[in-house]
Amino acid sequence: ALDEAGVEYDIFDDVMVEPTDVSFQTAIAFATDGGFDGFVAVGGGSVIDTAKAANLYSTWPADFLAYVTGPIGEGKAPPGPLKPLIAVPTTSGTGSETTGNAVLDFPEIGTKSAIAHRYLRPALGVIDPDNVRDLPPMITACSGLDVLCHALESFTAIRFDQRPKPAEPHLRTPYQGSNPVADIWSREAIRIGANCLVDAVKDPDATHARGHMLLASTLAGIGFGNAGVHLPHALSYPISRLSRGYFPPDYPTEHSLVPHGMSVVLTAPAIFRWTADAAPEAHREAAILLGASPHEVGVDNAGDAIANRFTDVMKAIGMPNGLNGVGITEDDLDALVRGTLSQQRLLVISPKEPTERDVRQLFADSMTLW
Repeated sequence: ALDEAGVEYDIFDDVMVEPTDVSFQTAIAFATDGGFDGFVAVGGGSVIDTAKAANLYSTWPADFLAYVTGPIGEGKAPPGPLKPLIAVPTTSGTGSETTGNAVLDFPEIGTKSAIAHRYLRPALGVIDPDNVRDLPPMITACSGLDVLCHALESFTAIRFDQRPKPAEPHLRTPYQGSNPVADIWSREAIRIGANCLVDAVKDPDATHARGHMLLASTLAGIGFGNAGVHLPHALSYPISRLSRGYFPPDYPTEHSLVPHGMSVVLTAPAIFRWTADAAPEAHREAAILLGASPHEVGVDNAGDAIANRFTDVMKAIGMPNGLNGVGITEDDLDALVRGTLSQQRLLVISPKEPTERDVRQLFADSMTLW
């Protein structure tokens, strides 16, 4: 299509699954040398996030840590808008086509961080179900669980009016906390995910389910891009760093890897049990959206209902049985806690502020899930 339109282009295909600071900088150098007028990202969240970083730093050059969120980076805002970025997602998970976030790993310090600003949001997202029609089962499963966690975390986050007000509107952080606008998108994403994820994974011919999971990914992205995500994502980043000898089926990688959606969901049951008493009505509604009976779920058992629904889905689509299933043990607790406590932009979105002891217990409770 670009050839037919007479558009000159070059292709960057050195994107890393779960990108790092080094892989981002490789893409940035490519974009800087190319002097491009715009970008098209065709792929999953790793591809789209890499394109966001390449666009940012080639448009507004700066020291690499300048735009990375604290405490690792300086968290500076870009001076102005970026070049046009068209995002074409080929997985049903990250919702990166809708957000101003680009997540990256820092292997040398054992944690993940992000670049987050509304200017990173793509100018256009092309949401085409044909692009996920042949997505392998495990990638469908992990990306779909990421969708559910995005929507549930957004929906159960601290309420926007419980957070400190910025002095000026333009000083608002990217994540606002749960709010009536974000809730609209999150509700529908939860409902679709609950009804379609298992079929999308287990039946390659379930085109309706696969297409709707892509829609849910975009809806959840709009929701959490406004409200934010909290503890499952905060705890997921050190999990991704500590994969030992785990090679997930269907992923094209030569190194051990805990896929992002998998790393998020492994602690979700324990977390939602723990956060439920801080936002009981939101958790109850979330449990019902996931398929629990309204007559059987109250504010006192909503956390258990969410956790049970998660474990049922995880069993059905072949997820490992907790952190032990990906090679993580109690010996890793110190590193897991340390990696989580650096995720302040996510921890502050939790409906319930965790202490270091709380985080340790959540990991301990997630070693085995059933």
